[in-house]
Amino acid sequence: MLKFGCVPPPLLLFVVTEDWYFCSHRLPLARAAKAAGFRVAVATRVQDHRERILAEGFELHEIPALQRGLGGWREPRTLLALIQLYRRLRPAAAVHVALKPVVIAGLAARIAGPPPILNIMTGFGFLFTSRSLKAALLRRPITAVLRAVIDRPGSTTIVQNDEDRELLFQAVPGAVSRSALVRGSGVDCERFTPLPEPAGPFTAAAVCRMLGDKGVRDLVEAGRLLRRRGQACRILLVGPTDPLNPTAIPERELRAWTKEGVVEWLGPREDVKEVWRMAHAAVLPSHREGLPKALIEAAACGRPIIATDTTGCKEVVEHGKNGLLVPLRDPSALADALQALARDPEGRRRMGAAGRLRVEERYAEGVVVSQSLELIERLVG
Repeated sequence: MLKFGCVPPPLLLFVVTEDWYFCSHRLPLARAAKAAGFRVAVATRVQDHRERILAEGFELHEIPALQRGLGGWREPRTLLALIQLYRRLRPAAAVHVALKPVVIAGLAARIAGPPPILNIMTGFGFLFTSRSLKAALLRRPITAVLRAVIDRPGSTTIVQNDEDRELLFQAVPGAVSRSALVRGSGVDCERFTPLPEPAGPFTAAAVCRMLGDKGVRDLVEAGRLLRRRGQACRILLVGPTDPLNPTAIPERELRAWTKEGVVEWLGPREDVKEVWRMAHAAVLPSHREGLPKALIEAAACGRPIIATDTTGCKEVVEHGKNGLLVPLRDPSALADALQALARDPEGRRRMGAAGRLRVEERYAEGVVVSQSLELIERLVG
């Protein structure tokens, strides 16, 4: 707890891509910062959560185009808006969450006169994982900016898994002494509690944005394979479309799959716990993750997990203990794993119990928030 006496509380500024993401992933940290004596402000793209953020007693500042990928034509406008915001607010410290805010807000802060900054890398995203020409052209200048905003006094960078830490060190060698490993954003273990299995046919749910990079098409093809095998398996897709993402799946395609009967697209859901109440298992055949919160919430509810053997996912899943890992882009192996869990209720129970214990030990909200808040307080000094 910071002590200020009669001095006005210092301002802590969160720069986040979208208001819903702030509420779903960073609200507990902002609450803890407020309780520790900070005045909290949030700069983000505002859609549906204005009143919720204001009701917390936080200031809210709308910034254009923060949700878009790097390299868009709106970047100069976003940069200018952030420079003006930093000059006006003069925060005591800032928290930049995800690659684009780390890059754009970090550059804006340097121009305006940087406060201490906590960068939270939630993954290295399309630019660092894609083999496309666009990603290749942008990677070098973005890496140069990352070095400028991360490798400086008064900056600490959080990564969420060991592989991303190695990627960070390759891109920014100076980050070795200016980084910390904090596993995710934390899960409320009192809200997400073990649930009994639902009645009816085996059901697996994928909670994610509807993107090709999340392996959604692989999951659909696995569903078709299971149907040809005669294996009963209901597959739920839960999450929004994201037209601005380069690998977005069009809504018409999602509706066509639902009409085909191979999956059911339910769209976004506010209460994710109710999704896990409907499902026997969680599935996420993603091509790469930072640390997938949906899988951690599923594990907290006692659900076994099927995920790809890739960065982020294998941080959450220990193969054979709390779930099953399958090769990347392999619908047949994915179908085999779904079929194995469908036929093994005792294995599901055992894996679900192990997953819950893993969450309590490594990903509980109190643990993650306290680690992050300690870093902020250390930066502020």
